[in-house]
Order: sequence, then C-alpha cells, then structure tokens
Amino acid sequence: MAMLEVKNLNAGYGKLKVLFDVNFRAKEHEITVLVGPNGAGKTTLLNSIAGLATIFDGQITFNGKDITGMPPHKIAKEGISYLLQMGNIVSGLTVRENLVIAGYLLPKDEVDDRIEEILNIFPRLKEFMHRKAGTLSGGERRMLAIGMALMRRPKILLLDEMTTDLAPILVKMVLEKVVELRDQYKQTIVLVEQNAKRALEIGDYAYLLVSGTMRYEGSPEELLHHPQFSKLYLGIKE
Repeated sequence: MAMLEVKNLNAGYGKLKVLFDVNFRAKEHEITVLVGPNGAGKTTLLNSIAGLATIFDGQITFNGKDITGMPPHKIAKEGISYLLQMGNIVSGLTVRENLVIAGYLLPKDEVDDRIEEILNIFPRLKEFMHRKAGTLSGGERRMLAIGMALMRRPKILLLDEMTTDLAPILVKMVLEKVVELRDQYKQTIVLVEQNAKRALEIGDYAYLLVSGTMRYEGSPEELLHHPQFSKLYLGIKE
C-alpha cells in the first residue's frame, strides 16, 4: 500500500491549471523519483501535496487520510516535510539556530536530542554549529536544509531539486546521503530532480512528468535506458 497517493489531480495557481489528471504514488521506505523538463509541473505537484497550490479536482491521501486542500501547517503535522528548492535555510542565523527553528513543533526537551541525531546523520555540520548558515558551501547548505527537514521526524520527505547549481562531486555527495536516509534510517522520500540520470540511478520507482501530464511510471532503470527517453523527456511527439 502506498503511503502517499495522488489521484486524478488537476492543480495550479489561482485560475491557471498546471497539472492535468495526474496520478502518483509513493511507497514506504522507498525513493520515488519524479523527473521532467523545466516547467513540467514537478514543483506544482509537490506544492499540491504540501497544501501550497490550488486544487481544482482530484484527491491526495496520506496514510489513508484525505489531505486534499488541507492547510500547510496541518499537513506538516501529519508528518510530511517539504524541502523547497530555494529559501530553505536562514542565512543570518547559525547552523544550530536553524536546526532549533526547524524543530518548532517538537517538545522543547526533545530538540537537543533530535539535533544530536541530525549531527549523527550529517557529522560534517558539527564543526559549523556556531557559524552563520550563509557562510557554508553549497553542499553544506544542502546538508543543513535536509537536516532541518528531518528535525520533526517526518514520515515522508519531499525534496525539490536539491542538487541545483552544485558541482558534480557535491551532487554525488547529496544523492549518496539521500540513499543513506532510505537504507539506514528507513526514510520515505519523494525526490524531484532536474538531474534525471543521477536520480533514476538511485530511485526505486520513477515518474516522468511533461507539460503537466504523466508520460511514464515504472522502473527507473527502464526509463533511463528507454530508447526514446530523450523524446519522452522533452515531450516530443512523432
């Protein structure tokens, strides 16, 4: 059974429809990969799940509960942690302060324990705890952002374009951490990635979204090696 399920979703912003009859599922303890060209509607799908988009029609369920149109703060409390592509850390605050803020839903006596857990996952952050987050490297900022998303012990983690503008070696490092979260910490992850090849190499199940409609779902390896992958990805029709 899927932890997260989207059925026949039509969504967008205001009166603008971006997604058309989209179906999507994410199973527990798996990395579900969503790829597609720029402007395909990938972020809109995540925004719809997180309560940040306009739902025209369709249904979104999480652990069997209908969360369609629920306010974002209530969706967060259900156990969905959404890591936005931009603006996901507070540059003027220290690493520790960012983690404390991210744990705002936790009882105060649990915050320090949870920070220790995050530092076990991302030990490199230990040496930067009292540095301003804005002084970190691109890869370190991504690690902090993921750590912040994990502070509330989410049941599912939505990651939007985490490798954008990173050097190849840092892309590799970030995606290795995503795999570690699944394998060692049993985290359920929805991974939206522009770097399709890298994402498909680590995913358990894959979706291809083009112009607001799903063009493929199934094995990531099969999609990666599909003879018409480039045409599918760009939405080219014969």
